[in-house]
Amino acid sequence: MTTAATDRETPPFAAAAREAALTAAVALALTGPMIGLHAASQATGLVIETRWPEVAIAVALVFLGRFLLALLGRAFVWPVLAAGLAVAGGGLFVPFPNALLKAVCVAGGLIVALRAALMLVRPRMTAAARAKPALAARWVAPAAGAAMTAFALLLPVMPFADRQLLDLATLVVIYILLGWGLNIVVGLAGLLDLGYVAFYAVGAYSFALLAQYFAFSFWEALPLAGLFAAMFGVLLGFPVLRLRGDYLAIVTLGFGEMIRIVLTNWVALTRGPNGISGIPKPSFFGAPFARSPPEGTEAFHQIFDLAFSPMHRVIFLYYVALTLALLANVFILRIRTLPIGRAWEALREDEIACRALGLNPTSIKLSAFSLGAMFGGIAGCVFAARQSFISPESFSFIESAIILAIVVLGGMGSQIGVVCAAVLLIGLPEWFRELQDYRMLAFGGLMVMIMVWRPRGLLSHRDPTVRLPAARETPP
Repeated sequence: MTTAATDRETPPFAAAAREAALTAAVALALTGPMIGLHAASQATGLVIETRWPEVAIAVALVFLGRFLLALLGRAFVWPVLAAGLAVAGGGLFVPFPNALLKAVCVAGGLIVALRAALMLVRPRMTAAARAKPALAARWVAPAAGAAMTAFALLLPVMPFADRQLLDLATLVVIYILLGWGLNIVVGLAGLLDLGYVAFYAVGAYSFALLAQYFAFSFWEALPLAGLFAAMFGVLLGFPVLRLRGDYLAIVTLGFGEMIRIVLTNWVALTRGPNGISGIPKPSFFGAPFARSPPEGTEAFHQIFDLAFSPMHRVIFLYYVALTLALLANVFILRIRTLPIGRAWEALREDEIACRALGLNPTSIKLSAFSLGAMFGGIAGCVFAARQSFISPESFSFIESAIILAIVVLGGMGSQIGVVCAAVLLIGLPEWFRELQDYRMLAFGGLMVMIMVWRPRGLLSHRDPTVRLPAARETPP
């Protein structure tokens, strides 16, 4: 007897319970050692603490979520919708051992309820609405971009904005700039780069070394950081001109590790593992953000007759990063419509056909590597100004993996998708930093959910760069 026939003979609730029990058993096997056992430091040494209540609640939530989804697949839409809303509401009022389980309960209930609601709405969509996804995307994307830009510009003046939120927003904008730079290499040119963090490090260390040895300001070092990173992008591009796919990824990965090792071992120049501190902050046309500026200069708050506040520097740095990101976005959107941008996309689709059309893959690849590296260097300069301290540990391989995940999860070649993915992958884990041990678990769970529901990225649809004119009908 086949499995399908067995499922038809089994009552729907029993079949759903069986699926949920199997899923809960897998969850128990995974969460038992990961959550149930915890190494804690005490006066006598390391001891293993147990957290079995958290494990039991997590397994119960997994069982309930899978049970509801299984019922949803058997057309129990309205009961699942009500149960999902009830679970989300219960998560808000029922006390949990920690905040992560509470968030999982609320988010899981809302996801189940949303899927049930979509099953109710989807059959009512007309055939005409389904036939025009590109038309909807054509006006939805600009509207969403305008709304995001307006929100970003008004964020510092909103009532809930504080120093922590603005500092986190600055970090998110830096990763958006990094994502847009890598999007040129990976999303447009189709070149898998696992060492993009090297250009990030070159930009940061360029500013730090120029400020330390030559007293360069942020504005003087910013274009040089982008230029030095672009030069390193060309140096990386030459050896990999004939490589593709996995081989290209391995070489770029080695390049990123080489830069990090050089920064660690060249102690005379970079101070090695000790890092470089005292990196200056950007000034407002030469006016520092200080309570007592040097003699002969006026501080920012003195020029505008304001009371001194440390928030002025935080807000200004946020606007500096945001302005650079918006300029990079305009530049990338414009260059995509130029011949070089169309050449990147042709190279991504088929390098042999690109060569047959008379295009030079060498110059195309080098331009992609250099421009992408330039934006990485600019982001590194802003990062160094934000931190005031950098060390080689800030530029490990995990940073390249996160930037690549932002590009892939956002949607290859999608500018708005990079923004959404950066907010999810950078903003939310930083927001849950207080959960400590569960922070990376939440990060991994978020990536798994995105890859399950949106395997091609959050915004996989993108209008073509060039549209051919409609063919005219000729009379018979």
